[in-house]
Amino acid sequence: MTIVTQPAPPSSAEGPFRVPVPIVVPPPSTASPGAAPGLTADASPAGSGKLEMDGVSVHYGHFRAVRDVTLAIPSNSVTAFIGPSGCGKSTILRCIDRMNDLVHGARVDGRVLLDGEDIYAPGVQAVELRRRVGLVFQRPNPFPMSIYENVAYGPRRHGLSDRRKLDELVETSLRRAALWDEVKDDLRRKSGLALSGGQQQRLCIARTIATGPEVILMDEPASALDPIATLRIEELIAELRASYTIVIVTHNMQQASRVSDRTAFFTMGEDRAGYLVEVDDTVKIFTNPREQLTEDYISGRFG
Repeated sequence: MTIVTQPAPPSSAEGPFRVPVPIVVPPPSTASPGAAPGLTADASPAGSGKLEMDGVSVHYGHFRAVRDVTLAIPSNSVTAFIGPSGCGKSTILRCIDRMNDLVHGARVDGRVLLDGEDIYAPGVQAVELRRRVGLVFQRPNPFPMSIYENVAYGPRRHGLSDRRKLDELVETSLRRAALWDEVKDDLRRKSGLALSGGQQQRLCIARTIATGPEVILMDEPASALDPIATLRIEELIAELRASYTIVIVTHNMQQASRVSDRTAFFTMGEDRAGYLVEVDDTVKIFTNPREQLTEDYISGRFG
């Protein structure tokens, strides 16, 4: 399913989620939109992360899908969510950009903080949040339009109309997604749907980058790709970590160990609610985890 966000209506309220800012070129600015003078986008309480979850539980109707998740995700790093199917990894990921808002009957309890601000607080605009937090889906979902228009679509929706700036933004985004050299001669003629699977996923990453996010969420971004295309996506993730905070859901243990700086292991309780077992540096999770459950999963004893 392709989610298309609309430009946020004008608002006089202040705060990083309330006043949309015209997009010029990535990577994202260090200044948070609408922040007070001198406050940068990375400003957050000492010792905390770019993203924080505090006692987050997710319900679908009467069913509790995830319970009591508390963790911090540092800036300019890659954090991997691992665990067996159905343990709530993608559900927690979708809390970060409030995609669960689109699910009928979904309810999120607890706090999710971006730069210290609760993204579920009254008055927070989900549209502006999703400009700051981009999502790359499991399967590539390019729009049925040219490569150029795929990348330019988001910035245009947010008010950027200058042709020269759009051209610069499209090229910069495609370069950052390691796709420019492969498509530069067919930008305006070739449909995004005509690209290979791996190219389509990189196009979707370029489309995400073009809106100037601070955080990029990836929900099993290579699960539908062949090994060569998967390797290219992993190399791209490594390159992007310098400019973005990245959170990736993966079932591939080797992939998690290769691309991430920190790893969070989730599993499912007897009540069928997912929960966080532990989170730590990836090297420690894969070599010396604190919890026996983690060691059993990493070693293949279950899951």
